[in-house]
Amino acid sequence: MHTDSQGLALSTASAGSAALYNDAVTAFVSYRADMGQRASAAVKADPGSVMPHVLKASLAMTAFKQALLPAVRSIHATAEGLAAGATPRERAHVAALGAWVEQGPDAAARIWAEILTEHPRDMLAFRLAHFAHFWSGRPDAMLRDVEAVWPAWHADMPGYAAMLACRCFALEECGRLAEAEACGREAIVLAPGEVWAAHGVAHVLEMQGRAEEGVAWLEGLSVNWDGVSNIQHHLWWHCALFHLERGDAEGVLRLYDGRVRNLDSALTQAMPDLYIDVQNAVSLLFRLERLGVDVGRRWEELAQQASQRIGDTMSTFSIPHWMLALGATGRVEEQAAMLAGLETSADPVVREVALPVSRAIAARAAGKAGVACDLLRPVLDRMARLGGSHAQQDLLELLFLDCAVSAGRQGDLRLALSRAAAGRAVPIQSRVLWRAAALTD
Repeated sequence: MHTDSQGLALSTASAGSAALYNDAVTAFVSYRADMGQRASAAVKADPGSVMPHVLKASLAMTAFKQALLPAVRSIHATAEGLAAGATPRERAHVAALGAWVEQGPDAAARIWAEILTEHPRDMLAFRLAHFAHFWSGRPDAMLRDVEAVWPAWHADMPGYAAMLACRCFALEECGRLAEAEACGREAIVLAPGEVWAAHGVAHVLEMQGRAEEGVAWLEGLSVNWDGVSNIQHHLWWHCALFHLERGDAEGVLRLYDGRVRNLDSALTQAMPDLYIDVQNAVSLLFRLERLGVDVGRRWEELAQQASQRIGDTMSTFSIPHWMLALGATGRVEEQAAMLAGLETSADPVVREVALPVSRAIAARAAGKAGVACDLLRPVLDRMARLGGSHAQQDLLELLFLDCAVSAGRQGDLRLALSRAAAGRAVPIQSRVLWRAAALTD
């Protein structure tokens, strides 16, 4: 029996398989574009070892794509068949994977929490829980997890910079910006290619309105992003937000076409409908149009991707983005089909939050801004349950503002402005997309 990089037992007799598994986990937490291929190599090296199967299926689950579920279920069945010869920790991982597939991320997170209580250096359990908490709108759970395991980690351990990055992001999302920035910058000193740390500090800079620093931070670190997954598109999205705050709409469009949504890039062509990429693109186009910028036909390909995801509700935060793309291109029938799919979902967050937000988007597209306001107002405090960061959730706050302005609803306008003012350390009058409404209120 061998161990993983953090010293935890792996049920394999093959040193080569253990090494490949460790390599694949490192690729996962480092956001390498070839993490899936590395996980497959670990499976091939020892098909009887359970953890490579768990990792491969878990990576598929992080794509938030319903079409992948049959393959994940097949891999999980294989892992279950191997569980009798696995360690208790590995069997718990198999159970967590099954819970994720059949019951959702909250059920899996409960099992990952049990694993971490006994094994606080279990990197896979930690990072999967970190991922699930974030996309379930639970930053407090992200921070709780990292603080609980933190005493077991120290600077000379493999993966320490990645843990610092997670601590950075959890602290930032919980409003502890100075601590977050310190953690993120420390991680970058240790590992300049630590993209999650670069991301966490970018969030701090965005929340504090430090646009010039933000551009310099991301552009300076981008030399380290060769071989990185689609997270690099999201980092360029952050850079585009900084350009937007500088009033540089042309710079935003250049980044959109060249970095954020480059349709010719290998990453985009491999996964043209990846949830985070579509979120990035939709939110930038929406912001640009609110500033009166002509975005040409860029909505069309996003709407085409959206039309292929009707009925897929695995990424709750993506649903409003799909709807916005359909609305921007006048695809009324497809919007109606997407709404029908949401109405039958078993997920309460989909029915109680994503559905009214999506109905509001459809109403706005139909020229019924007042109706949209009435649909959005009751769920404003629950929109965070869709997942996404403060910077990403700003899209939905801007949607409410846009509807309030269009409908001439002064009460809703003041509500939108007060919510925006409470969410940033930057005066609302200095934020480019909020300035006009704030100055005329």
